[in-house]
Amino acid sequence: MQRLIRKVASFFVKGQGQSPIFNSEPKVVPRNKHNISRGQIDKAALDVLYGLKRAGYEAYLVGGAVRDLLLGLEPKDFDIVTNAEPEQIKAVFRQRCRLIGRRFRLAHVHFGRSVIEVATFRGAGDAAKLPVARKKTSHSRAVDASGRLVRDNVYGSIDEDIWRRDFTVNSLYYNIRDFSIIDYSGALEDIKKGQMRLIGDPETRYREDPVRMIRAIRFAAKLGFDIEAKTKKPLYEMGHLLKDVSNARMFEEVLKLFHSGVAIDVFEKLRHFGLFTYLFPQTHHVLSEEEQGFPRMLVVEALKSTDERIQSGKGVNPSFLFAAMLWEPMLQRREQHLAEGLTHQDALYAAANDVIEQQISSTSIPKRFSTQIREIWSLQFRLPRRAGARAQRLFEHPRFRAAYDFLGLRVAVGESSDQELFDWWTEYQKKDAIDQVAFANDVRSEAKKTRKPRRGRNPYRKRSSSNPAE
Repeated sequence: MQRLIRKVASFFVKGQGQSPIFNSEPKVVPRNKHNISRGQIDKAALDVLYGLKRAGYEAYLVGGAVRDLLLGLEPKDFDIVTNAEPEQIKAVFRQRCRLIGRRFRLAHVHFGRSVIEVATFRGAGDAAKLPVARKKTSHSRAVDASGRLVRDNVYGSIDEDIWRRDFTVNSLYYNIRDFSIIDYSGALEDIKKGQMRLIGDPETRYREDPVRMIRAIRFAAKLGFDIEAKTKKPLYEMGHLLKDVSNARMFEEVLKLFHSGVAIDVFEKLRHFGLFTYLFPQTHHVLSEEEQGFPRMLVVEALKSTDERIQSGKGVNPSFLFAAMLWEPMLQRREQHLAEGLTHQDALYAAANDVIEQQISSTSIPKRFSTQIREIWSLQFRLPRRAGARAQRLFEHPRFRAAYDFLGLRVAVGESSDQELFDWWTEYQKKDAIDQVAFANDVRSEAKKTRKPRRGRNPYRKRSSSNPAE
C-alpha cells in the first residue's frame, strides 16, 4: 500500500516544485497534472458543487475524498466547503437541505439516500487566546477551560479555513471551476513521504478536539502512513482528554475505528499509544492481566473476522464487536455473582448489566445494540440445550446466526470443548426441515441413554402424611 501511495503521490508533485509545509501561498495543481476526474465524484456531490457555483458561491470538494481519489481509493464520503453561510446554503437547496449542529453549524443536502455534508469556510484564530464559552450564539468561537473547542461558527475565507483542518492529508481542495487541486499545507509532500501531520501545534489541536488522537490512529492504519514525530509525541501523554468527549460521539468513533477494514492494525496502535483503555477500560484491564492468553486471541480473531467481512463487501453488526470485546469481562463478573449465590441465569443477566452499564460510561451503546449483545451472550449458554424442539426454537431466534458465529469464534481461538457443539450446529443448518427434526431427536435419544436412572421409590417405605390423625 505505501509503495502504491508514494508512487501515485510522486506523480502529483513531479514538476510542481516543493512548497514548504504550511506555506501561506498555496500550490495549485492544474487538471493535467493530477488524476481526478468528475466521473469519479459522486453525482449528488457534483449537483451540490454546481448548484452553489450557479448561485454565485465558491464551492470545493475537500478533505478525505480528494485524498482518496488521488490515491486511487474509493471515498466513503464527499464533503464540500463553500463561502455560503448555512442559511444561504439552505436557500439554494430548500427542501433538500437541513441545517444541523451547534458546535459546528453544517448543512446536509439530501438526494434520496445520499447525504452531502456542506460546511462554510471557518475563520482563523488562535484557540489559546479564545474566550471561554459562557452562552450560545450562532456566530462565535470559544473554548472551555481545558482548551477544548466547544463552538466554532466564525466564518471566513479559504485562506483561513485551511488552518481549521486537522491533518495535512485531509486539507486538499478540489476546485469545481477549473478542476485544479489546491494545497496550502504541504499535503502532497506528506502523502509522498507517507506521514500523518497535524496542522498547527499538536498539543493545542488535541486539546481543541481530543478525538483527533484516535483519528490519527485510524488514518495512519487505513493509509499505511507513519505518524510524524511532533504529531505522535502527545499521543502518549494526552489520552486522558478522551474522557471529556461525549460517550455518544465516542461510540461513533469506535465504529469508524473498528469498521475501517484495518481493525487489527487500529487495535495494536491504540494499545501502543495507551489509548485503548479510554475506549474499553474493562477489556484493557483483562488484557493487561493476561497479555497473550484467550481474551486477547478472542478480540484479535473478532477483529480479523470483521476486517474480512468489510473487505469482501459484507455487512457488519456493531453488537458482535462489542460482544467480543466485553465477553471476558462479563465472564469474570458472572463468576463473582455465582460465588455470591445467584443462579446461573441470574448471574448471567446481572453480569451483562454490570459490564454494559460500565462500558456506557466510555462509549454509549444504543439500546438496540445492547439488547443484541445480551442475546448473543445468553445464547452461548442455550446452544448446548438443543434436543428435540429446542433446536428449532433456537434456530429461529433472530440472533441465532450471530450467536453461532460467536461460538465459532470461541472454538477458533482454543475452546476445543465446544468443537463438537459447533460442528453439530453447522451440520444442522445444512439439513432440510424434516431431517433437522430427526437430527435433534437423535440428541434427545442420546441424552436418555447417558442419563443416570432415577432412584425408584421404596414400596416398603411408609408414606408420610400431613394429617397427624392418620
